[in-house]
Amino acid sequence: MIKDFILPDIGEGVVECELVEWLVKEGDTVVEDQPIADVMTDKALVQIPAPFAGVVTKLYYAKGDIAKVHAPLYAVQIEGAVDIASEESIATEPAAPTAKVTEPVAATTANTSSSSSVSIEEFLLPDIGEGIVECELVEWLVSEGDWVEEDQPIADVMTDKALVQIPAIKAGKIAKLHYRKGQLAKVHAPLFAIEVEHAASVPAATTNTDTVVNAAPAAQIMSAEPARQGKALASPAVRRMARSLDIDLSQVPGTGKHGRVYKEDITRFQQGASNVSAPSTTQVKEAPVQVTQASQTQVPTSTVTQRADTVEPIRGVKAVMARMMVESVSSIPHFTYCEEFDLTDLVALRESMKVKYSSDEVKLTMMPFFMKSMSLALSQFPVMNSQVNADCTELTYKARHNIGMAVDSKVGLLVPNIKDVQDKSILEVAAEITRLTQAARSGRVAPADLKDGTISISNIGALGGTVATPIINKPEVAIVALGKLQTLPRFNAKGEVEARQIMQVSWSGDHRVIDGGTIARFCNLWKQYLEQPQEMLLAMR
Repeated sequence: MIKDFILPDIGEGVVECELVEWLVKEGDTVVEDQPIADVMTDKALVQIPAPFAGVVTKLYYAKGDIAKVHAPLYAVQIEGAVDIASEESIATEPAAPTAKVTEPVAATTANTSSSSSVSIEEFLLPDIGEGIVECELVEWLVSEGDWVEEDQPIADVMTDKALVQIPAIKAGKIAKLHYRKGQLAKVHAPLFAIEVEHAASVPAATTNTDTVVNAAPAAQIMSAEPARQGKALASPAVRRMARSLDIDLSQVPGTGKHGRVYKEDITRFQQGASNVSAPSTTQVKEAPVQVTQASQTQVPTSTVTQRADTVEPIRGVKAVMARMMVESVSSIPHFTYCEEFDLTDLVALRESMKVKYSSDEVKLTMMPFFMKSMSLALSQFPVMNSQVNADCTELTYKARHNIGMAVDSKVGLLVPNIKDVQDKSILEVAAEITRLTQAARSGRVAPADLKDGTISISNIGALGGTVATPIINKPEVAIVALGKLQTLPRFNAKGEVEARQIMQVSWSGDHRVIDGGTIARFCNLWKQYLEQPQEMLLAMR
């Protein structure tokens, strides 16, 4: 039996993903959980595993294509599988009257096979790299035997993030609900089974052709009328894009199933509208050109180049960053605290150690010293390593120091974090920083490296900045921005001017749980460890 691997819309904002690389080819035999493809979702580059063992029969997308939700990604032939419909008919029929029951069934099948066929398909929850491994079944919105339409809500489930509704991917009759209310639904496992009727292809093709032919003159007639406000089939992300561009979705021809509108359909529609309006603009501008040709000696001619605006949809990591930053600023009262660090002695220490301890696997930069000293200071000020709940009634002090670092990758801003800095040496922290930096810049950061951060560092100085007001990486309560290291004149204890290595640091704190005095005292301790590296060594355990 051949099964399609389908990417469903499970309410996490994933409506499409870019096919970066196929890790198998058609005809390959795969085992369960074997990586099949690298895809770029809204958050990171992740691998999609095989939910079944079998032989890959078809890859539905080419490298670089955008894979759609509700559409098959690839097909796999499962060896030794038994058709679901035949299994259920055998299981539900009584033993004695088998011959009597099956005769009318066979007759019915024979009469209807010429026009349609019925199959039972499973709706699977796949692992698509968003950290979702299970979800609680809160409420079924349908019952077994109910007829449902495509995109009709089937169930309310509670994921790790929110309560969402799962829609039907196809129209049909609900054959089986695999979970009861309150149970945990697993990824790679069927959520429900749906009985789908497949119509004969020839009549369908004829109907579609007639519809297209008849629609052509209608479109010409209605082109002069105001845009109708009909209901279009599209995801919320597509609707937001249409609203932002002031485009009526009912006017956009959808290329998806049943006319579903995708983002590229909107882009194509907008570009088509620009091309239609271009000739009239050109005709208007040709008139003065003809006049100037008649009086070339009086007015010199000039050529006006028409430039069209470029519209690029915000998606992937950039879309997630935009959503998270808006949520952080709108829900967290930020305040900023700035300080100046004299890192002359630390720079000298690092230069003396760099040649001996740096390698291809370990780059001994300044960042390991910043992280380790921050971890030592967090032990004295645990509120800086805490998290507050949504309604600000509980404060959780995190035992692990998982310090994140903002990386400007080719796919957008990523903030991987080094786990358990409090238990690592400076060289171990440096090795982790090197690994995560290389992974982030190639876009191949594992989801586990992006989760469970407790405090973040943004190194704007690498790009030349000095002072910033960073936005807190929710649900953390603090973030610091490091400015560039500058050689500046400063007075020493004797009143003499010296060249010192100076860096500006800018903190943003959550004013619901952190006050100015706390962040100032914490920053002073952190500054002491960095300006006097011997103090850092004495504080280590």
